[in-house]
Amino acid sequence: MSNPTDPPSASSAYRPSLAWERRGSRRLSGFSVVSPVDAGPRDETYAGEHEQTPAPAISEEISEIKKIKRYEDFTTIDWVQDAVLEQARRRARWKEGSGFWDRDGTLGWRRKVRESYDAGQAWLVVTLVGVAIGLNSAFLNIVTEWLSDIKLGHCTTAFYLNEQFCCWGAEGGCPEWKRWTSFELINYIVYFFFAILFAFIAAVLVKCFAPYAAGSGISEIKCIIAGFVMKGFLGAWTLLIKSIGLPLAIASGLSVGKEGPSVHFAVCTGNVISRLFNKYKQNASKTREILTAAAGAGVAVAFGSPIGGVLFSLEEVATYFPLKTLWRSYFCALVATSVLAAMNPFRTGQLVMFQVQYDRTWHFFELIFFVLLGIFGGLYGAFVIKWNLRVQSFRKKYLTQYPVIESVVLAGATALLCYPNMFLRLNMTEMMEILFRECEGSHDYDGICEADHRWSLVLSLFIATVLRMFLVIISYGCKVPAGIFVPSMAIGASFGRMVGILVQALHESYPNSKFFASCEPDIPCITPGTYAFLGAAAALSGIMHLTVSVTVIMFELTGALTYILPTMIVVGITKAIGDRFGNGGIADRMIWFNGFPFLDNKEDHVFNVPVSYAMTTDPVSLPVLNFPVREAEHLLNDNGFQGFPIVEDRTTKTLVGYIGRTELRYAIDRARSAGLVSPNAKCVFTKQAAEMTLAQRASTSRISVNSFSSLAPPDTFDRIQSSVGAGYVDFSLYVDHTPLTVHPRLPLETVMELFKKMGPRVILVEHRGRVTGLVTVKDCLKYQFKVEAEEDAMAATAASQHPSTLGLGPSSQRESTLEERVWAGIQWVASLPGMFSGRIQLPRQGRPQGYSRPQGVELGDR
Repeated sequence: MSNPTDPPSASSAYRPSLAWERRGSRRLSGFSVVSPVDAGPRDETYAGEHEQTPAPAISEEISEIKKIKRYEDFTTIDWVQDAVLEQARRRARWKEGSGFWDRDGTLGWRRKVRESYDAGQAWLVVTLVGVAIGLNSAFLNIVTEWLSDIKLGHCTTAFYLNEQFCCWGAEGGCPEWKRWTSFELINYIVYFFFAILFAFIAAVLVKCFAPYAAGSGISEIKCIIAGFVMKGFLGAWTLLIKSIGLPLAIASGLSVGKEGPSVHFAVCTGNVISRLFNKYKQNASKTREILTAAAGAGVAVAFGSPIGGVLFSLEEVATYFPLKTLWRSYFCALVATSVLAAMNPFRTGQLVMFQVQYDRTWHFFELIFFVLLGIFGGLYGAFVIKWNLRVQSFRKKYLTQYPVIESVVLAGATALLCYPNMFLRLNMTEMMEILFRECEGSHDYDGICEADHRWSLVLSLFIATVLRMFLVIISYGCKVPAGIFVPSMAIGASFGRMVGILVQALHESYPNSKFFASCEPDIPCITPGTYAFLGAAAALSGIMHLTVSVTVIMFELTGALTYILPTMIVVGITKAIGDRFGNGGIADRMIWFNGFPFLDNKEDHVFNVPVSYAMTTDPVSLPVLNFPVREAEHLLNDNGFQGFPIVEDRTTKTLVGYIGRTELRYAIDRARSAGLVSPNAKCVFTKQAAEMTLAQRASTSRISVNSFSSLAPPDTFDRIQSSVGAGYVDFSLYVDHTPLTVHPRLPLETVMELFKKMGPRVILVEHRGRVTGLVTVKDCLKYQFKVEAEEDAMAATAASQHPSTLGLGPSSQRESTLEERVWAGIQWVASLPGMFSGRIQLPRQGRPQGYSRPQGVELGDR
């Protein structure tokens, strides 16, 4: 039985408290000890009042639970209970009115001031988050550029300046910037040394201080914002190590980017700052709004695109995006980009290095080549995602114990392979800046605009495209801060520039062809830089499966309205090709690979089965009364059940409520620490059961007074110990008396929509009042994976038996066999050391272990 737990039951705030609780007892306010002494007339007026408004002691006690043990790691937040608890807290505070700022006073100004501050607190937090993100992004840009250039040379006038600042305003050469030596081989060695040094430092920092700082973080952030708890992933240490390790990883030359990690450090910033305010410290729903806004600001500062960042947050990150979150995301992105623009890290007035301006329009005959770029983007995304998952499986199987060595070897191999190529040698953002430029003007990097060098440039760009693609596949996922946005854009830019040069050569060869009739005679017809720009958009869309946000980001990069239509066409074709050959973007596939419990709102599920097929049947339930406290402790200690339905009795299983593991554990610990619970004490989970127990005990006491035997004092130590303390403990304050329930025959698709739209932790399944099971997000995903595995097995069997019926001819079969042979060969090479040592067996051919259904996090913690 797995139900992600933790938020204390909000509905428990509506339960009436006992008389001694109303007197303000803080020592025992978390539970009720029932004894004959407590039996007495109840104040029905008081009880009825507090069924509508929670007592301050109860509300304070529930908040204390969340302070001590907020959420378990790798569980799911219950958004429904969080929202109800927040409303209960507000009503309780309004009803109490005990503080100075809560009193009405003259014209109610005190309460109005407090309410204004409470409402404006969100904008204060968003502003602080935006400022911090902008400052951090400027720092990262400056440090990354300096570290990247220091591998090639140094500034003789000021060692702390990179090449661009050292040569600022220089014309006809730059004598201030010197290569390390005049010998190319020694420069090659220095380049290699700095690459492995930077990778080593970044990997060691990640391994020793913040393992969560590795990778991009977008897939985990999607799950966290959806309600998946990962303690430490958004902590201060992760933020610090990510900010230090990211420039080192980029400067090492690894084929990774900073745009994805920018989202991670931005969300970390939002989480750290929001924790300084009580409004967000104990409320996951409110914190989610800040994290969503911070994610958009991270993309905004990475690309200099505030609107694109907001749309990225809406399209990729958020599962719940109300209008107020939209405004806060917009404001946070605006503040962050404004701070970055004020810092002006590149001293060009631009927010990113590769921001360009195009002053020429495009021609309709170029749409044919734009379609080609879109097809490339879709195929690139599908190919890289597929093989990167295989490399991730290989890494998980063989390289888990060697993260630092892996990163250093990758950086060294990348440096050795990339240095001879003039495009791979550069920082990827600098390379894109060169490829995006128009040929007119003084910008000409190594003769890139000269016709004499055209075919050598085409070959160099082709090698850069293929080699970078290979390096991205093996590098993305290593244990350093690493993104895939910019590497994909760099691959698309090199391919697009190559296509643009070929189209330009075609036009120059046949200038009078009717195909080029729309070209004006005195104006350059083909602009290769625009092909690089559109290729970058295609590759980014292909790897992330994004459309609107990519289009807006690329528009904000260029500021050219004339290229909106080509960008939309390219991105649309890329999306269609990606959907045909792939199954979601890289972030979605990494969620699948790691086994995180995440239901994608963009997916349409059609199972045609009721929820009873996926639910956990016969969950362990607790009777509403006469359940020993000692047995409840054994139940918590001996298994990992995350919650328990409360029933009238275990025979009829009539549903009464639901209690989470955290609430039950906390209530028992508080009762034990008070020392008023006898060893044989019983649990009571509803007020009605508590009142009935009081009446029974009172009746038993009156009868026992007339019995001589009952007046005899205890004559053994066991009887003395058993007679000390109360015999019943009231846990009704921690029970959710109105859990979300469904019928067993309700379609599973509807239940999954409830999880997506409402976000409950668990849904109970009951038939005519009787509990028959429960279902969680993990249960739904477990059933989905099971169905997908069966469909894949059936498709593979059908393809092997009837290849012609599926459109698979002999050539397709040969390609599939070649692919499997390549993968088997890679595994065989990796297993050679273990084969000689006798510790690792040679893996079987076919898909790698863990590839078909990897288990990063167990989906059903039964």
